[in-house]
Amino acid sequence: MDCISSLLVGVAQVLCEYMNMAERRAGHKTDLKQAISDLETATGELKAIRDDLNLRIQRDNLEGRSCTNRAREWLGAVQAAEAKTESILARNMRREQRKRVRRRCLSCLGCAEYKLSKKVLGTLKSINELRQRSEDIETDGGLIQETCMEIPMKTVVGNTTMMEQVLELLSEEERGTIGVYGPGGVGKTALMKSINNELITKGHQYDVLIWVTMSREFGECTIQQAVGERLGLSWDDKETGEGRAFKIYRALKQKRFLLLLDDVWEEIDLDKTGVPRPDRENKCKVMFTTRSVALCSNMGAECKLRVEFLEKQYAWELFCDKVGRRDLLESPLIRRHAEIIVSKCGGLPLALITLGGAMAHRETEEEWIHACEVLNRFPAAMKGMDYVFAHLKFSYDNLESDLLRTCFLYCALFPEEHSIEIEQLVEYWLGEGFLISSHGVNTLYNGYFLIGDLKAACLLETGDEKTQVKMHNVVRSFALWMASEQGTYKELILIEPSMGLTEAPKTENWQQALVISLMDNRIKTLPEKPICLNLTTLLLQQNISLKKIPTSFFMHMPVLRVLDLSFTSITEIPLSIKYLVELYHLALSGTKISVLPQELRYLRNLKHLDLQRTQFLQTIPRDAICWLSKLEVLNLYYSYAGWELQSYGEDEVEELGFADLEHLENLTTLGITVLSLESLRTLYEFDALHKCLQHLHVEECNDLLYFDLSSLSNHGRNLRRLSIKSCHDLECLVTPTDVDWLPSLEVLTLHSLQKLSRVWGNSVSQECLRNIRCINISHCHKLKNVSWVPQLPKLETIDLFDCRELEELTSDHESPSIEDLVLFPGLKTLSIRDLPELSSILPSRFSFKKLETLVIINCPKVKKLPFQERVQPNLPAVYCDKKWWEALEEDQPITELCCSPRFVPN
Repeated sequence: MDCISSLLVGVAQVLCEYMNMAERRAGHKTDLKQAISDLETATGELKAIRDDLNLRIQRDNLEGRSCTNRAREWLGAVQAAEAKTESILARNMRREQRKRVRRRCLSCLGCAEYKLSKKVLGTLKSINELRQRSEDIETDGGLIQETCMEIPMKTVVGNTTMMEQVLELLSEEERGTIGVYGPGGVGKTALMKSINNELITKGHQYDVLIWVTMSREFGECTIQQAVGERLGLSWDDKETGEGRAFKIYRALKQKRFLLLLDDVWEEIDLDKTGVPRPDRENKCKVMFTTRSVALCSNMGAECKLRVEFLEKQYAWELFCDKVGRRDLLESPLIRRHAEIIVSKCGGLPLALITLGGAMAHRETEEEWIHACEVLNRFPAAMKGMDYVFAHLKFSYDNLESDLLRTCFLYCALFPEEHSIEIEQLVEYWLGEGFLISSHGVNTLYNGYFLIGDLKAACLLETGDEKTQVKMHNVVRSFALWMASEQGTYKELILIEPSMGLTEAPKTENWQQALVISLMDNRIKTLPEKPICLNLTTLLLQQNISLKKIPTSFFMHMPVLRVLDLSFTSITEIPLSIKYLVELYHLALSGTKISVLPQELRYLRNLKHLDLQRTQFLQTIPRDAICWLSKLEVLNLYYSYAGWELQSYGEDEVEELGFADLEHLENLTTLGITVLSLESLRTLYEFDALHKCLQHLHVEECNDLLYFDLSSLSNHGRNLRRLSIKSCHDLECLVTPTDVDWLPSLEVLTLHSLQKLSRVWGNSVSQECLRNIRCINISHCHKLKNVSWVPQLPKLETIDLFDCRELEELTSDHESPSIEDLVLFPGLKTLSIRDLPELSSILPSRFSFKKLETLVIINCPKVKKLPFQERVQPNLPAVYCDKKWWEALEEDQPITELCCSPRFVPN
């Protein structure tokens, strides 16, 4: 009975508890739905407040103001609350799904609802608190104070002058965009870092200074990212470039900024980045570094500055600093080798730093000798040079075409520090087939265009003259490395110019070579019969000791295209030359050959034959030339002059005449030497030759009173070099009536013209002689003045020698009313020697603008230097007699002049 009573009591308690729980569940169900709804509403309102706050922060950022820490903390709390809300809503959705399938008991469902309700209410409370706190949140943390950031860098030498120049430009208002250019490794980045840090140290006038290390692939994006980070701007990955540009523009348009872009490779459109264009009103600046001067123009740089190679003093200082052993370098045994290494670097800081580090632990003379030998023979084998070459390879790879890369590598065939005549270089390129000659396009100008591209890329430099180019030592070493497939196939090239060789390299070294350059050595003999089946280029010029070429030398060179034997001492051409059936370019100028072999007729592909200054050349058989139907260039300037048919020896051999030249249909360039008045008159009759006549030497034409240039059918419009010698009756040159006669003339030489009283029969206008670069007049004793010379725009060199009656170059009475007349605008070298009557060089109110060298010898009536009365920034080097210098007029003091005379012996 007691058991039954206990059981009934237990059941009753369970029923009561179940009824109570059912009531609570019903209440929780109603409360949970409402709480979920309230939570969603509150969260939506919080997000709206958050978005408003973010807009305020972005507006502050655009104005250069920072965000407060309190605002950042509140945004972090909102983000956490949003995450909790998302978790609760997801959990409630799962609960509803389980409830529909009724997989759990009512008791469990009730417990889950109860726990979820508590979380909802807690999160809702937190959100309401965040909403209340938002009313007191301030976003403005004040202006960003840091206007620039110092960049770590090592100490640099030799850039003080350049830094001063750049800082001065940055202080000017006129120039907003400054381009700094130079080859890889020359110190452009170091200069920019120095400028950045100098501004920080000494203060600056900019609101913000932004440094950007450029990316070759993502130029504009790189700038936007760097500027955004610098200004504290924010955007997500999905934001477009235009959107970022708008934010950057809003942030920068009210600021005075300096934007430093380091290592620019492609043209950057600042408008696309959002950076406002610098101008006089906003006083902002953009300065960038690049390896291309052309890019400076494309980027609209108002000022272009080239970072030059280090001078010898600074180069030595930098090298010593990297070696770190002053005591070692001061040793006489080591120093001379160290100086050789420094000279090989050519003032390129990257090479000096690299080689200085490589030699830092080398203490014996033998190690330093080995380093010099390696650098002399194959620099790429020197430790660290691969790193230097890698920097240069960027510039090489960035060239626009394979043609440019090929033309660049070809320049490495010449000696170190050698100035190469552009015209000669282009002739080689034509011979190699890099360029194709066209009657409609001037090939020389095309070559200048390509060289301009290489100079713009800082891979070539201007040579000693404007008509020349040269290659920096390290750049040349890089080019040889690239030509040998980055050192993999060294046997492909045999390049040893100016190495002091007395013997040619061994025959086995010739076999695999594609290119051989042994120019400017002292080679006496050549291999008897080298087998060079792949050889395309053979340069042997300027081997003065070479007197003979072996008879069978050319037998196994089937694909040779360019052969240069100029300025050797050879007296004959071996008959094996007939095997060079692919030869395009043959240079024999300055040799001592007397007869041109008839076997030349087999060179049916020959386009260029240079025989100028072969003064011993007496015989050219007709058959040697007439069969060369593709010939485009034939230069006999200061050379063969046997234009009347002759014979020699036992065999009757017809010699070359003017009529034979007329049948060369492809001839475009002709050089002629005339040694008789009869030949000159005959030349006038061949109109077809006049259009390609570019070089003319006339000598010993007695009874020639007036040299009539107007008798040439084209009035000498293509004439580039004119030399007249020992025509003792000549009184003047008769020029055409055209306003712009002789527009192509570059070099004029007048020698031993005893009766020449004036040079030109007509007056010289500004259109005449506009391309003349060099004038040489000697032993013309009746000549009174050369007053037509001073205004020639491209004249660079004047050499006047032994003209006994020459009184003045120009004078005050020539044009007394024109005070701003420019005389000698481009003159670099003036040499006056043995002119006893010359009293004045230049009127006192004028000055030389670009004069670099002045030679005054045996001119006793010249009492003043032509620059004493005017201050000139760069005074020329003066070569003179010591007594003349000391006797200069006392009232014209010369002690204040910043020039040191260089005395020459009497």
